[in-house]
Amino acid sequence: MISRIDLRGDALPEGGALRDLLPRAEFDVEAALEKVRPICEDVHHRGTAALIEYAQKFDGVTLEQVRVPVEALKTALDELDPAVRAALEESIRRARIVHREQRRTEHTTQVVPGGTVTEKWVPVERVGLYAPGGRSVYPSSVVMNVVPAQEAGVESIALASPPQKEHGGLPHPTILAACALLGVDEVYAAGGAQAVAMFAYGTSGPDGCPPANMVTGPGNIWVAAAKRYFTGRIGIDTEAGPTEIAVLADSTADPVHVAADLISQAEHDPLAAAVLVTDSAELADAVEKELEPQVAATKHVEDRIKPALAGKQSAIVLVDSLEDGLKVVDAYGAEHLEIQTADAAAWAARVRNAGAIFVGPWAPVSLGDYCAGSNHVLPTGGCACHSSGLSVQSFLRGIHIVDYTRDALAEVTHHVVTLAEAEDLPAHGAALKARFGWKVPTP
Repeated sequence: MISRIDLRGDALPEGGALRDLLPRAEFDVEAALEKVRPICEDVHHRGTAALIEYAQKFDGVTLEQVRVPVEALKTALDELDPAVRAALEESIRRARIVHREQRRTEHTTQVVPGGTVTEKWVPVERVGLYAPGGRSVYPSSVVMNVVPAQEAGVESIALASPPQKEHGGLPHPTILAACALLGVDEVYAAGGAQAVAMFAYGTSGPDGCPPANMVTGPGNIWVAAAKRYFTGRIGIDTEAGPTEIAVLADSTADPVHVAADLISQAEHDPLAAAVLVTDSAELADAVEKELEPQVAATKHVEDRIKPALAGKQSAIVLVDSLEDGLKVVDAYGAEHLEIQTADAAAWAARVRNAGAIFVGPWAPVSLGDYCAGSNHVLPTGGCACHSSGLSVQSFLRGIHIVDYTRDALAEVTHHVVTLAEAEDLPAHGAALKARFGWKVPTP
């Protein structure tokens, strides 16, 4: 059901050589880019008409308008299962607690007497958020995108989610209910690359969508490719690939827990990655044995879980020691990393590359997906070595404000002129000399 990679016996290679030994899903955004380009440009030129046409082509629905009526949001919330509403409200509450603490404050540094640099943090004006609606419905992704944007102070928030044939061309009602709970009433029935194009270019008309400064949210390869296409025109969070879990475990780990956690990510998608890294062959055997009955007892077995576990992106990786295991998980840079070892907190503190780290047996990834308070929009495909998950910071821009007096400028002018001339940019220096009668002040 799941393959093994045995890295025991020899010294582990370094850097890219080690990464090349580890399992990873194929996710060719560059190839998808050429397919989404004409879709994006069609939306650019035809706007809402193109969105309606693609809803028919890709989602099998006939739309009269793309924007979801506010009444539909209210109805979805009124009809929401009370237990689901309570769970969403708790998820929102916990996410707000965490994300509110992330808000940076303005800070002024006195560089010299009379010379200050202030860094202020300004939210982007408008964001377009994407909530997937393919194999599963993800109201949790609505929470994870909207809450940090709101806590950052973003004034204009719109959300897009694919239209659903079984729901009359509207996005899934649980998505709509989550938007209503969060106070987001600008919602569009649009999916895939065309939704990203709608946010990037904007559309006109009575139910048109003003262009956004930034687009965030997970999606399929077409969404990722559209984000790449528009990078530079809009800000993005990340080109999200298939979800992944890595578990660093030793002989103290419970194989029932480990197997359940691997399966929990495998049920997302046949390309989902489930990786166990362990120095215990006995644990590896026990987990492999435990996978069989747990997979058989759950849902989405043939279309998602079995292909995900059997795919080249999933494996049990055997290492000589936890030190080697730490090197492996750092090289892998998992979206979600669980540490199920003795003294798990100490090992977790040494991890450098992960989207989010889950410490010990009582912090499974599923907790982070919904109600830990952390964000579940995280870097995939090894991007955790250079990128962070979605947060309040994602929606803020740091702006430096430089304020110098005449005396403070005079004191440093000779250095500026010297550096300008060293770079053969004499007009840079002249901009200062002009303020002092074209003479360089004596320090």
